[in-house]
Amino acid sequence: MRMLLDECVPWPIHRILAGHECTTVQRAGWGGMRNGDLLDKAEGTFDLFITADQNLRYQQRLAGRRIAVLELSTNDLRRILAAEEAIRAAIETLRAGVLHGLEIP
Repeated sequence: MRMLLDECVPWPIHRILAGHECTTVQRAGWGGMRNGDLLDKAEGTFDLFITADQNLRYQQRLAGRRIAVLELSTNDLRRILAAEEAIRAAIETLRAGVLHGLEIP
């Protein structure tokens, strides 16, 4: 699966996503882009957008999009790494056009 990590998601998360192709918004050259424009660009190139932006669900209409969105409840790297199994499980259930919120304790 091709994954795009939002600017608010720490890069070291890619270690728990082994087996998937990961890059960041910055590495793609899309830093500072608004969420709608970012999702437009990401569609067709990426299968999954991972973000910790809690406002995305209210700002963007995702139905009909060709990209899935995983919204993490935090961008704290220690908590994300501790939730590795939950993140992997969530990724397995994602579908394009759907935002999946994942509460990380």
